[in-house]
Formats: sequence, structure tokens, C-alpha cells
Amino acid sequence: MTVDLICVLLLALGSPFAQGEGTPEEPLVAEGRVPAPIGQVWDAFTTREGVLDWQIANATDIELEIGATWRTSYDSESNLDDDTVIENEILAFDPLRMLAVRTTRPPANFPFPRAILDTWTVLYLEPVGDRETLVTIRMFGFTDSEESQEMRAFFEWGNQYEIKRLAEYFAGRP
Repeated sequence: MTVDLICVLLLALGSPFAQGEGTPEEPLVAEGRVPAPIGQVWDAFTTREGVLDWQIANATDIELEIGATWRTSYDSESNLDDDTVIENEILAFDPLRMLAVRTTRPPANFPFPRAILDTWTVLYLEPVGDRETLVTIRMFGFTDSEESQEMRAFFEWGNQYEIKRLAEYFAGRP
């Protein structure tokens, strides 16, 4: 799936592309419960197999090392070296608890190419009993520029939608 198609889907599903709320210093926060043990949720975000199962169409292996990069694409035909690739860098991690990443190269058709380079995302996982995980996505680095605020609105809906998709994915598993 291309970024253009994702943008169209987000618009069709009611994504608020108006100015984002909050001040530039405030992180954008999305949160939700996922019906799966924390280890399975961690693997869904930090392994190639995991992200391919529910999130994207193509990916390189993910090495959990500070400074490591991995490439993903919503296009299943991508060779992971073309202009559909999203390149991410691992900034920090605490296994089964936290993963911090930043986009170092957005796909060519991403609508906010400059603003994305100023941001970073921190994923937090917290067990809720043995069979449920609280997922919190905090995105930092927004500025008061128009592009940054439009991107904030894009991810305000998009990050919450990703948590919902992950919860639906695990709810459908035995």
C-alpha cells in the first residue's frame, strides 16, 4: 500500500487533517489496550515477521542496536531500496518495555517530508495481567510550522488507528 493510498484511506475514514492541537513542546500521545501478552506485542513491533504480520508489506530485518536502521515499505513489490522505503533509526530500547525510533528517510510521496525528520517516536509497553498489554505511542519534535502541525494531525489519528489495528489483529488470533 502506498503512502498516497494510506492518505486517501485516512481521509475516507474521517482523519482530522486540520491543524493539530497542543503546543509544539507537547508530545502527541496515542494509547490503547491490546489483547496479547507483552512478549507477543513486543515481537509485533520489533521483528520483521511481526511487522509483516499486521503493519506493513515489506521490511528488512530489525536489529535491536542503538543506531541500527531498518527499512520498511507499504508496497509489497518494493526492493527496500526504492523511493517507497521508510528508513528508521533505533534511538533507544528497553526490551519488552520501550522502543524509541526516528525516521531518517520518508518515502518520496510522504506529504510531510521535512517535518518528519524533526520528530521521534517512543513506544511504551506495559503488561496488564498475563493476556493484555497497554500500548502507548508518544511522538515528539513537533514545531509550530504549518507542515509540522498538519503532520501532527495526520499522526494523531494514524497512531491511534495503528494501535486499533494491532488490537484487532491479536483479537482475531487463537
